[in-house]
Amino acid sequence: MCIYTYAIMQKNGEAQHMETLLLDRRTQGLIEGYVPEGELLMSLVRFFSIFADSTRLKILSALAISEMCVTDISRVLGINQTTVSHQLRFLKDAGMVCTDRHGKIIFYSLYNEIVNDVLLKGVEFLGY
Repeated sequence: MCIYTYAIMQKNGEAQHMETLLLDRRTQGLIEGYVPEGELLMSLVRFFSIFADSTRLKILSALAISEMCVTDISRVLGINQTTVSHQLRFLKDAGMVCTDRHGKIIFYSLYNEIVNDVLLKGVEFLGY
């Protein structure tokens, strides 16, 4: 946002500094309505922080291809099972993955394809 500062000479010879936005009121209103605040802002911060961990990104990428159990994720990605289990619990609590139990084995999958869309948009943004 640019602020234009100018001076107006008063009758007493002193300069009065005035500031005005270079944006028109309509654009300013659109921006104020678009920029998230409060609970939505904090939810977005939590959402995007999920993608800030390399292990979580690997797990989400793998689950975009196929549902998998902890053992398969661990073997395919070369990450120990304890770490995988911890990150899956985090991802499940965040609503990113869901589970499907088959006897003693729990399979994990992406809760929503939008998660994969976010990953793909990131790759696209980076030019890969």
